[in-house]
Amino acid sequence: MRAARYYGNGDIRIEEIPEPTVGPGEVGIDVAWCGICGTDLHEYKDGPIFCPSPGHPHPISGEDAPITLGHEFSGVVYEVGDGVDDLEVGQHVVVEPYIISDDVDTSEANMAYHLSPDMNFIGLAGRGGGLGEKVSVRRRWVHPIGESIPLDQAALIEPLSVGYHAYQRSGATSGDLAVIAGAGPIGLLLAAVLKAEGITVVMSEISELRRRKALDSGVADHAFSPAEVDVAEQVRELSSDGRGADVAFECTSVQPAMDTLVDALRPTGVLVVVSIWGGRGSFDMQQIVLKELDVRGTIAYVNSHPETIRLVEQGRIDPGPFVTGKIGLDGLLDDGFDTLIHRNETAVKILVSPSGRGL
Repeated sequence: MRAARYYGNGDIRIEEIPEPTVGPGEVGIDVAWCGICGTDLHEYKDGPIFCPSPGHPHPISGEDAPITLGHEFSGVVYEVGDGVDDLEVGQHVVVEPYIISDDVDTSEANMAYHLSPDMNFIGLAGRGGGLGEKVSVRRRWVHPIGESIPLDQAALIEPLSVGYHAYQRSGATSGDLAVIAGAGPIGLLLAAVLKAEGITVVMSEISELRRRKALDSGVADHAFSPAEVDVAEQVRELSSDGRGADVAFECTSVQPAMDTLVDALRPTGVLVVVSIWGGRGSFDMQQIVLKELDVRGTIAYVNSHPETIRLVEQGRIDPGPFVTGKIGLDGLLDDGFDTLIHRNETAVKILVSPSGRGL
């Protein structure tokens, strides 16, 4: 089968590799669509980061580069291993792409399995990936979806789950006012979750194209450019009592955006840092103290996929507007990575069909 293989910084190759063996307790998935994530771009430009370097295998997967990329994917079950009796061939599924040690409790009772030592991801640290035609995944991480969700849109369940977990971390409730800094893929999908939960969304974004996407897709109620207006003042004017937003989400890893959110929050508001920062950030500590703000981090998801899937199945979230391109493996670098690195305002999610059958 064909797969996109990560060898190192700037080195991704489309190669023929053996099909995976579906072992006991595993599910063989014929990949339909796989999204290109910002993490994949960081690995390509600046890595290895999550991907293990040659000669340095990941402590859980036991694999090192080259590895098959891709962790945002949907597909169809083509085989089930011994002991798997609750899924069947032909069923549509998505994957919660964790690589977690066998001694970690990954049940619904543990809301911290994603914080366990050496946690990593399928498609970044081994165990196959969605940028290969087929993958075998442990049953725990496979989530069935209704056929009412098109398989291309289903590939967005994984990044939507990132947004859902960030929403959970914020403690926001219906009727709250939220401000998001950054209308990139995660910012937009987070906004979709917030709107589904009855929260008013204000988007702060410099790019006119991204602001327009946020408004036209219906996931933002208001969108402002911080280069043109005082976003914090606009948020205060929109709030019911003039004191600011209840919650704020940082999705840029840019210091001025962080400063704007701290300013835009009401006293006792909650700031959730969603983006992964490549360097140190800072806070106006006086505002944090005098306004008694809560600052919370969030990483990936934990038991978030089932509820995210329900929101999509119920029609409360429409992933369709965020699928902005579809390509085959041969176009991965020129049509996929190059667009997202150099012309990222023009795209949200570019999906890859590893087999080419979806094109």
